[in-house]
Amino acid sequence: MINGSRREHGCTYTALQKMAEVFAEAGVESEIIFVGKRAVNGEIDELVKEIAGAAATADGIVVGSPVYYASPTGEVLSVLDRLFSVAEADLRFKPAAAVTSARRAGTTACLDALNKYFMFNQMPIVSSRYWNMVHGSVPEDVKKDEEGLQIMEVLAKNMIWLMQSIAAGKEKGVVQPQPVKKVFTNFIR
Repeated sequence: MINGSRREHGCTYTALQKMAEVFAEAGVESEIIFVGKRAVNGEIDELVKEIAGAAATADGIVVGSPVYYASPTGEVLSVLDRLFSVAEADLRFKPAAAVTSARRAGTTACLDALNKYFMFNQMPIVSSRYWNMVHGSVPEDVKKDEEGLQIMEVLAKNMIWLMQSIAAGKEKGVVQPQPVKKVFTNFIR
């Protein structure tokens, strides 16, 4: 899981931590990698290498971000731009989920921006029973967001189910789609 917040243990972390608890209860290992300001303080290459290494062996990925002007943080967008260019093959076909946190609004636009990375790379997008978001200004507020926490719980359970289904399919000989050579169309002649 990628915590795209500037606050290591803020609202986004609280949502991801709820998912981590559900994963642990099901015997699924997880890890939260904190982006913080590393992406803009000259450490982006090391950070992307760390995330790419974890993604190579992971069965799924979760990206969380607070909402800044109805968008993910600039830091997490920078990381995802680099990550998806260097680790595309290791991410392809892995279940993915986006999680957002906000005081009030902008969450669906933020989810849309994050989900586009997954869609571009043929990654099954995991959903919950509502939008994958929590609300609050501080972690204590998020802990009171019963609906948001339930959404994180259902999201984690859905991700576990999808990862297990993919593993069972592979065991039964279900062939994974093969990557195709991308066709690029230029509309300017």
